[in-house]
Amino acid sequence: MHFSRLCHLAGWPVAAAGLLLTAQSALAQQAAAQPDLPQLSEVTVRSTLQQSALEQTPASVTVLDGERMRERNLQVNLSESLGAAPGLQLQNRQNYAQDLQLSIRGFGARSTFGVRGIQIYVDGIPSTMPDGQGQTNNIDIASLERVEVVRGPYSALYGNASGGVINAYTERGEGAPSVESSFALGSDGQKRLGLKAKGEANGIGYVLSASRFLTDGYRAQSAADKNLFNARIDVRPDEYSRLTLVANHVDIDAKDPGGIKPSEWALNPKDVNANAIKMNSRKSVKQTQAGLTYERELGAGQALRLMAYAGQREMMQFQSIPPSSKLEDKYKGGVIGLKRDYGGIDARWSGKYELGSGSLGLIAGLSANTVREDRQGYKNFVGNQLGVVGELVRDERNTLTSIDPYLQASWAFAPRWKLDAGLRWSNVQFQSRDHFLADKDDSGNAGFHKLLPVVSLQHELNQDTNIYASLGRGMETPTFNEISYRPDLVGGLNFGLKPAVSTSAELGIKQRFNVAGLRGDWSAALFQTQTDNEIVVASNDSGRASYQNAGKTRRRGMELSTSTWLMPQLRLNGALTLLDASLRSGYCDSKGQDCIPSGNRIAGTARHLGYLELEWLPATDWRVGLDWRHVGRIAADDKNQVYAPSYNVASLSVGYTKRLGAWKLSAFARIDNLADKNYVGSVIVNEGNGRYYEPAPGRQWMAGTSLSYQF
Repeated sequence: MHFSRLCHLAGWPVAAAGLLLTAQSALAQQAAAQPDLPQLSEVTVRSTLQQSALEQTPASVTVLDGERMRERNLQVNLSESLGAAPGLQLQNRQNYAQDLQLSIRGFGARSTFGVRGIQIYVDGIPSTMPDGQGQTNNIDIASLERVEVVRGPYSALYGNASGGVINAYTERGEGAPSVESSFALGSDGQKRLGLKAKGEANGIGYVLSASRFLTDGYRAQSAADKNLFNARIDVRPDEYSRLTLVANHVDIDAKDPGGIKPSEWALNPKDVNANAIKMNSRKSVKQTQAGLTYERELGAGQALRLMAYAGQREMMQFQSIPPSSKLEDKYKGGVIGLKRDYGGIDARWSGKYELGSGSLGLIAGLSANTVREDRQGYKNFVGNQLGVVGELVRDERNTLTSIDPYLQASWAFAPRWKLDAGLRWSNVQFQSRDHFLADKDDSGNAGFHKLLPVVSLQHELNQDTNIYASLGRGMETPTFNEISYRPDLVGGLNFGLKPAVSTSAELGIKQRFNVAGLRGDWSAALFQTQTDNEIVVASNDSGRASYQNAGKTRRRGMELSTSTWLMPQLRLNGALTLLDASLRSGYCDSKGQDCIPSGNRIAGTARHLGYLELEWLPATDWRVGLDWRHVGRIAADDKNQVYAPSYNVASLSVGYTKRLGAWKLSAFARIDNLADKNYVGSVIVNEGNGRYYEPAPGRQWMAGTSLSYQF
């Protein structure tokens, strides 16, 4: 890795990091006189198959506490609180029809909607389909215990499309039963109502959470209505086993304002393309899923875990493609109807053994998932009536399956040394059966498989400091949405797409410290990933994207993060990411006309991300937060001719909690974008009409309160 290049990329963010260290040193003398700094909590990472303490995990992992994610936030989007995770570029599109824009170390950046190339799990149930297509809108922040973000080679143990992993865990119902109601409101007609019950009765732990979110939207044609329900029930049949049932339902109706051109944004950041209003572009989504997990201790250090889940997702999307557009005929309609039935199992055995002077942990498992998708395409007009379901022009059934056996071993072969290794056989099968034969039969199938190895070596320098090195290989297949349209505008699925194959390496250090009056932890990682057959956008017109394979790409960079108590009432959290994601070989479009040269930045990526938060606890009942976020300029197209400008935004929040016997009252107020800056919140990569920008709102306020009672 060329450190001079990274230093050039760093620019002023590295200077900011230097100022941060200087500030810590300056406060050290004052803090030294404060002996009662808060103790650091012990954090166990669950996302690694072999659970271990955070500082002893041979991978880049960030753990975010659910309670802190709720504090002084609206509790609607992960973008509210995941900025503290380095390597994670999470942008709020201000468009609830298209989910968040999410990438980890540059993986997933090409996504024009939803999530690609990242594995997302909610209570062990995949929110990412076998093809790598996922969403975050079913994650209930109100009932979260924690979120874990895994980056780097270790992610490959999750199989296909594991550029990174986000694991969300619902809190477990414990203690005396309690009920809580909450209400919050804010700018642009934002309102959120919530109700939650949790506790334990007769050996049954439970958490039930329901909420509704409404917004008029920052721009015209961006109103949304989101209803969410989440539940978890825990039972112990006997002292050796545990049974966990989880269920989740989300129902969203959202308008879709789409993007605007840079020139339009410069004149009016709240502008909306006329076709979005004319065609009433919008999306409705309903999803229900449930899962059951059985865990049993077998004795002699062995355990068994069985998980099964099933779900259904329905979606109807009305796009902004006008009837006169050639895309209406070539892309089979401006209305997309989807119904997905999905399910799967994960069976895992684990054992721990003494081996010589050390120990050996083993895991063997099998993961199997299936999706059956019925997809219809309709014209989005009937005569002169626009934005309605018209003539059927596409009808197909798509089936996805994955069957992945996996093995993992963790061997403490010497004092302070540990070797981890894992192997997963990732096997993904696509099948499409065309039921609309008026033009021709576009049925087809494809299969991809790859052996994904991971190995890491960890050394404990002392009881507070660990260093590690890891190496792994990953695979990312195209999603069904990505093979749905061909670059040549000819009907049929694009089965010519190949999976991207990546080789990743990482060096990292993690340390806890309690020196010079400061107490906290910090971590750093250097990483590099080289990819063959990168999947890139071939064209993107009015929301319809087609894809192709490019040559080689490279992602390399550095991550830093810290959480430090500067004084008993003052905590500093910070994260810094430097990323150089670029093409190593050029490519041309399917017509050989537009060519992208080697060296261009991968579209959708920012070269530096920064986050700082000061949290002040002036009294037991009060919390005050000031946070700052920096995002470097983002390449909006593969040609690198258009960039979304870099930006810096700050937020101020205050929270109050008061206990009165069995009652607990909480209230918060928050102001985002304190300086009222105009900036681009996210980009639509390679948008064919040049409407790359999705504007972010100016200064926004929100306030809320909750009241709970414990029986």
